[in-house]
Amino acid sequence: MARINSRWFHILLFLAWLVIGISLRLTNLSSKSPWTDEFSTLVFSLGNSFLGVPLDQAITIDTLLQPLQPNPEAGVSDVLTHLFNESNHPPIYFVLTHLWLQLFPTNAGLVSVWGARLLAAIFGGLSIPAIFGLSWLAFRSRLISHLAAAMMAVSPFGIFLAQEARHYTLAILWVIATLACLIITISHIKNRTQLPIHIALCWVIVNALGIATHYFFALTLCTEVFVLMFTIWQEWRNKNTVVENRTFNLLSYLFGSPWKRIYAVALGTFIAGVVWVPIFINNSYGDDLTDWIQGERVGFAWISPIFQAIAAWITMISLLPVEASQLAVVIASGLVMIIFFVWLMPILIRGYKVQLSSPQNQLIVRGLSSFILGAIILFFIFTYFLGIDLTRGARYNFVYFPVVMVLVGAILAAIWDTKSAEKNRWGVTDRQAVAIILVMGFISSITVICNLGYQKYYRPDLFVELIQKTSQNPVLIATTQKTHVQIGETIGVAREFKLENSNQNSNQNLNPTFLLAHQDKDTKVPAITLQNTLKTLSRPIDLWLVNFHAPAEVNNCIADDRALPNVDGYEYKLFHCK
Repeated sequence: MARINSRWFHILLFLAWLVIGISLRLTNLSSKSPWTDEFSTLVFSLGNSFLGVPLDQAITIDTLLQPLQPNPEAGVSDVLTHLFNESNHPPIYFVLTHLWLQLFPTNAGLVSVWGARLLAAIFGGLSIPAIFGLSWLAFRSRLISHLAAAMMAVSPFGIFLAQEARHYTLAILWVIATLACLIITISHIKNRTQLPIHIALCWVIVNALGIATHYFFALTLCTEVFVLMFTIWQEWRNKNTVVENRTFNLLSYLFGSPWKRIYAVALGTFIAGVVWVPIFINNSYGDDLTDWIQGERVGFAWISPIFQAIAAWITMISLLPVEASQLAVVIASGLVMIIFFVWLMPILIRGYKVQLSSPQNQLIVRGLSSFILGAIILFFIFTYFLGIDLTRGARYNFVYFPVVMVLVGAILAAIWDTKSAEKNRWGVTDRQAVAIILVMGFISSITVICNLGYQKYYRPDLFVELIQKTSQNPVLIATTQKTHVQIGETIGVAREFKLENSNQNSNQNLNPTFLLAHQDKDTKVPAITLQNTLKTLSRPIDLWLVNFHAPAEVNNCIADDRALPNVDGYEYKLFHCK
C-alpha cells in the first residue's frame, strides 16, 4: 500500500497515460487523406490564397496545387490578410501553424501534412496533463485525476480531433485553462474572499486567446455565466446568506468580494470578443461557408439533432468500427456498442450518485453538471431557435468535452473506491468494470486511428484509385465552385495524383486536367463553361463530373452505365467523349 501511495508510483502512472495518449495520437498520423477544412488550414497558414486558382478553364495538377506550395516570401501579414478575406476563423492557430510548418520539408513539393497534423497532435497530448491538473484543482484527488487523464488519453473523440490539422485541440487547452480559473473563482465566491488580481488577469488573457482561436469558444464562456448564475442561486438558497431582508443582502452580496473583479473579467472578455465582430461580419464568404449547418426543419430533420448529439456524447467514451466497409463488421460493432452502453449506464449513474452525495465533492459535481447541461441547452437553442445546427459538427463539442472527461473520471473513481469484491449481474467487480471501460476506450481509439470510425468526410485516395482503374483515356475532372470548400475537394484529388505520380513504384502516371466552373445564382453558367472547355480539349477524353451541382448537358459524350462504387465526399458521373 505504501508503494501505491508513493510519489514515484503516481508520477510513473501519469507518465504511462501521457505516453499512451501521445502514441495513439501519432500513430497513422498522415495515413488518412486531408479534407477540405484541413486544406484551409494548410493554405492560409502558408500565407497563400485560394483566389489564385484559375476558374472556368482547364488547368493542370500543378496549377491547382499551387496553394499547397510553401512560399518563402509569405509572412504572418499574408496569413492574416488571406484568412480575413477568405475565411471565417480567427487567426491564432493559423499563425502558429505558419511558424511551425517552416520546420518541415516538403513532400513532392507540397506542404507536409504530417507536420501540420503533428502540431494538433501535440496540443492534444498536452490536454492529458492539463486535464489531470484541472481534475486535481477541482477534487484534490489523485485517483480522480488519474482516471480523468486516462480517459482523455484514450477518448476516441479526443483522438479524432488530435489527428486533424485544425484548431480544436488548442481550443480545448484554452477551455481547460478557463475552467481552472472558474473553479478558483467559485472557491472564492464560497469563501467570500477577493479574487487575486493575477487570477483575474490570467482569466481575461485565456478567454481572449480562446476567442482568437475559435469563435465557438464563446459558447464555453456563456456556459461559465450559466454556472456562475447557478452558484448565485445556490447562495440564495443558503440560509446563512439571506437573513432578514433578502433584496438588500443579495445586492450587497453581488457587489461584494469577489464579484467586482468577476465583473471586471467579464468586461475584459467582452472587449476581447467584440474586436472580432467587424472582421466576422465583413467576411463575404461567411454565409456560404456555414450553409452546411443551416437549413429548414422538415420531417426527420426535427429529431435528427437529438440523435446527432447523442452519437457525439457516446464517442467521447467509446466508438467501434461502425464505418467499416464490411456490413458484418458494422452490425457486430453496433451490437457490441449497444450492449456496452446498456451495461455502462447503470454503473455511471451509480457512481454519479455516490459523488453527488459526498459532502466533499457534491458542490463541484453539481457545478460540472450544470456546465454540461448549460452547454447542451445552448447547442439546442442554436439548433432549434436560431437555425444553426451545431449538432451536425461533432467537433464543436470541444466547448464542454474537458468537463465530460473530468466528470467521468470522478464517477469512475467513485466506482473504483467501493473496493467491493462482489460481482454484478454481468459477472464483473467494480474495479474490473473500470478496467473494462478504459480498455474499451483504447480499442475505440484504435478504431479512429485506422479510419474505421470518425472517418474523413472525403476519400480522394479511393476516388483516384477508381479513376486509375476505370479510365484508359485522358481525363477531365469538372466540378462547380462556390467557395474554397469546393476548391479543397478538388485539391484533395489532385494531391493524390501528384503523390501517386511521384511514387517511383507506381505503374501509372495519369495527369488529368481540372475544371472549376464557378457557380452563382444562374445555374446555367457552369454548363456553358463546361461545354466551352470541352471544345478546347482534344478527344477522346473521359469526363468525370464530380460534385457538379448544376444541370449539365454533355454533347457528343456517352454516359458510362456501369455500377461503379460510391466514394465518400465525391458524387460523380462518368462520360466518355469520343
